[in-house]
Amino acid sequence: MDNVIDVLKSRGLFEDMTSQELYRHVASPTVVYAGFDPTSSSLQVGNFVTIMGLAHFQRCGHKVVALAGGATGMIGDPSGKESERKLLTPDEVARNLEGVRENLSRFLDFNDSRAPACIVNNNDWMSRFGYIEFLRDIGKHFRMGTMLGKESVRARMESDSGMSYCEFSYQLIQAYDFLHLWDQQGCRVQIGGSDQWGNITAGVELIRRLRGGEAYGMTFPIICDSNGQKFGKSAGNAIYLDHRRTSYYDFYQFFMRIEDVDVIRFLKIFTFLPLEEIAELEQEMSQAPEKRLPQRKLAEEMTRTVHGADGLTAAMRASEVLFGGSMEGLGSGDLLKVFSNVPSAEMPTERILEASVVDIAAACGLCKSKSDARRLVTDGGFYVNNIRVTDVAAKVRGDMLVDGCVMVLRAGKKNFCLVKVSG
Repeated sequence: MDNVIDVLKSRGLFEDMTSQELYRHVASPTVVYAGFDPTSSSLQVGNFVTIMGLAHFQRCGHKVVALAGGATGMIGDPSGKESERKLLTPDEVARNLEGVRENLSRFLDFNDSRAPACIVNNNDWMSRFGYIEFLRDIGKHFRMGTMLGKESVRARMESDSGMSYCEFSYQLIQAYDFLHLWDQQGCRVQIGGSDQWGNITAGVELIRRLRGGEAYGMTFPIICDSNGQKFGKSAGNAIYLDHRRTSYYDFYQFFMRIEDVDVIRFLKIFTFLPLEEIAELEQEMSQAPEKRLPQRKLAEEMTRTVHGADGLTAAMRASEVLFGGSMEGLGSGDLLKVFSNVPSAEMPTERILEASVVDIAAACGLCKSKSDARRLVTDGGFYVNNIRVTDVAAKVRGDMLVDGCVMVLRAGKKNFCLVKVSG
């Protein structure tokens, strides 16, 4: 089998490891885990780096364990954070766990005949600990100097916000997770983003102290674009793996908008496409960058992987409609999803039917005034359901209302207004 370290390095998915012995260790099957805290009801594309890491380990013949942090999610990981997270209630954590487990179940193979993946919840074992018991059995093996020396701790201690004892204790819990999985699953390797280095090494050291055994850690780079923007952030908003949080269309378009300077690197990191095929796409981009073929391939691969074939079809259909394609065959529910992020207006049926399209365009805010609307029609830039309207005297007909309740107005190429009809 391929050595997974070689595979990860070739795809830009390797940052560091706790020992050079790890390379020899993973030459034969082992057990590896990564943790995902339920800070939201859905994972984000930033989490996809670690998900891909687990998937590459599994493809190389290793057993992978995805840990959903029901316990650590109650504390909040300070790594990479400038201030303390808002503490979640037990009910919020429980709801978020359901989403995280669903997300993870899409990407790992639980029926692999060699080494099926599994998902565990660290609250199943942490909830059995009493405070005094945990301090005596686990806390006594940690040294304050070492804990204070962790980069994630030092950065916060030097900031204005400081660090609470609650957050400071996070690394003890994650370290114990590694120890527990060492005992119960035979887990020898923990992986995570480079911001997890301190937490991972704490677990490696705890296993050495209590079990006298060798454990290993490996980290992935924090993925940023060429502007230094952390991957998965768009105008301050996270790109979620749940289509109810980020629509199929928005997910697809996020990858379509990737800059040329980043797209080849992202194809290596976020897809399983052979490197030879990616090299061909790079060559095609150099010859015809305006076609954006690598971006299209990245968007298609990512959307299909995360949302399946149906999600990709919905995203591509939405893209066609939003760029002026036909709406034929789409129902009101489809249009409400496609145009969920455009301005909208609600009007009663009696106000819409037989009303002048010019009046409606002005009333819903698509145009500043009726005269602007008339000028738009005259210039050929006004559309109802992506069909150009050329008559300034045109009125709204019943067949313009999709399912009798939705109508899409467009000014020019990209300015839409979704009109929702009631009554």
